Amino acid sequence: MAANSSSTVSKPSNSTGGKQSGPSAEQVVAAFQRMRSEQRSMASKAAELEMEINEHSLVLETLKDVDPTRKCFRLVGGVLVERTVKEVLPALESNKEQISKIVESLNTQMQSKGRELTEYREKYNIRLVGEGEEGQGKSAASSNGGEGSASKGGAGVLVS
Repeated sequence: MAANSSSTVSKPSNSTGGKQSGPSAEQVVAAFQRMRSEQRSMASKAAELEMEINEHSLVLETLKDVDPTRKCFRLVGGVLVERTVKEVLPALESNKEQISKIVESLNTQMQSKGRELTEYREKYNIRLVGEGEEGQGKSAASSNGGEGSASKGGAGVLVS
């Protein structure tokens, strides 16, 4: 993404004021970048978990028409374990539900982080480089969750 920039904070950065003095411009920018980084990492984790949900759905769809007594192999903690289809299906469904709950939680946290970022930007009058209008920056910050990280290889193995 583009480099971040901040307008100067109206308060002086000297420490003689005690309560009067606010954080320096560099500290404000560093805190803002840290919050954006946290939001991006949440978005990429949510995208990764969404891919795992899709993989679980695909496997469940494939196994639902298979004979329940048929052999099925499952990777558990790096070890390939032999099971039957009827043993694996409930575990897959349970894992899929748990992952869905985690994704919902992450999405809620991302929305909260987005609001926090917006408040922080308004408080310190932060402008992003290349930002034409303030509305564009807000929509870009809130759309981080939508883009995700599609380039990550979804070779995820669910380890419970």
